[in-house]
Amino acid sequence: MIQIRKATIDDINLIADIGKTTFLETYLVNTPKTDVESFIEKAFNLNTLAEELRNPTIEYYLLYADKIVIGYAKIILDTTNPNIASQRITKLDRFYVLKEFHGQNVGSKLFKYTIEASKKYQQQGMWLYVWIENKRAINFYTKNNFKKVGVYDFVLSETRSNPNDVLFLEY
Repeated sequence: MIQIRKATIDDINLIADIGKTTFLETYLVNTPKTDVESFIEKAFNLNTLAEELRNPTIEYYLLYADKIVIGYAKIILDTTNPNIASQRITKLDRFYVLKEFHGQNVGSKLFKYTIEASKKYQQQGMWLYVWIENKRAINFYTKNNFKKVGVYDFVLSETRSNPNDVLFLEY
């Protein structure tokens, strides 16, 4: 059975573990391990995650399958983007599902949940960055009516950045 709930500070280790695992699954395909690890050190650092979990504009949602955490989403409310005119928009900052659960329609349930959460805060849309080589994610987002509105150079480490598309879904 699939369940989704808002994360709390008590979930910090779950978030860090899922984040590290899914980030490695996605980026180790063609990115040097040292660059991926550099990003992971910063992004999934427990102090960083604790700050985010205490921030009222950031929400994490955990995705469970049969009482096991298999992914999560992170949204940041009222986060503008220079490619988008709307001001009251949400950034979908992370959307991770463990690789072994891909193709099982669990991601779409988490996605719908994040959209409803965003709307609850009177947001006018949602935007995100997606690595141009992550075709599976791009297909997922475009299938869910996101439109490309720009490009962004996503910095992974001091020596590596990846080209990303900026995608936007207007409500």
